[in-house]
Amino acid sequence: MEGVMMRGRTAYALAVRRPDSEIEIMDRPIEAKRNPILKLPIIRGVVAFGSSMAVGYKSLAWSAEIALQDEEFSSSKFEQFLQDKFGDKLFSVLMTFSMILAIALALGLFMLLPTFIGTLIGSGALVGVVEGLVRITIFVVYIFLISRMKDIQRFFQYHGAEHMAINCHEQNLPLTTENVAACSRLHKRCGTSFMLVVLVISMILFMIIRIDTMWLRFGSRILLLPVIAGLAYEVSVTWAGKRDNFLVRAIIVPGMAMQRMTTAVPDEQQIEVAITALERVLQQEHKGEECNNGDAPPEEGAHDPS
Repeated sequence: MEGVMMRGRTAYALAVRRPDSEIEIMDRPIEAKRNPILKLPIIRGVVAFGSSMAVGYKSLAWSAEIALQDEEFSSSKFEQFLQDKFGDKLFSVLMTFSMILAIALALGLFMLLPTFIGTLIGSGALVGVVEGLVRITIFVVYIFLISRMKDIQRFFQYHGAEHMAINCHEQNLPLTTENVAACSRLHKRCGTSFMLVVLVISMILFMIIRIDTMWLRFGSRILLLPVIAGLAYEVSVTWAGKRDNFLVRAIIVPGMAMQRMTTAVPDEQQIEVAITALERVLQQEHKGEECNNGDAPPEEGAHDPS
């Protein structure tokens, strides 16, 4: 909320525009994976996905707290009861409840509903195809609908500012407002592209794995989520993220097209927030390299701030 989080190999930084228009910055180190097993293909994707979820949750909670710190709200009796019950922990409780509700909604919308529809329409390998097409349709429609909301449109502007700042940095241009504003708001390592890769891989995998009982099929979809996330990481980050050829461009085209909905052209103040976050994480990365003196190799599979 009103901020941008940039993540590097050894640290991440979050810049948030406060209600008084000042920018507040927070940075934290990212613990390196010491166990070599965690760096194996697919497993490293699962670890990276879990780490991203944890960092994203912390960043969202902190940015919301900063962005809303001076807001005044009228409290109902129920809200006052919650305030009396949880006190200073109320915000954390509400964030946790919101996260649980979001996960339950996502599982129902993207797992249970497509599985049920696939069972009604198809059989054999066709079930996986129907499920996959239903998931992709729900995802695209969902993104389109929320992109019409005013608050989400502002959120997508910050998303665009994030991509533009990264593109400016990767082109080795000075991080100025003018340079960033001239860069593209699309980026091939975006989470939107990653989600589409996840949906396509899940469709292929579920075409191969056939289970007749619907509830067992639904359970298998949940259990295979880490495997799908790991495979998607290898395709979209480890492989496509480091290459630029015809095949890679063909694979990322749908994700880049989706980014036209999940990003919007930011204003100068939003660009300033993105630049601030990127500059801070680059500073922290540089400090980490100086402290390591070359003794610690870069984390395998890591990529530029995004």
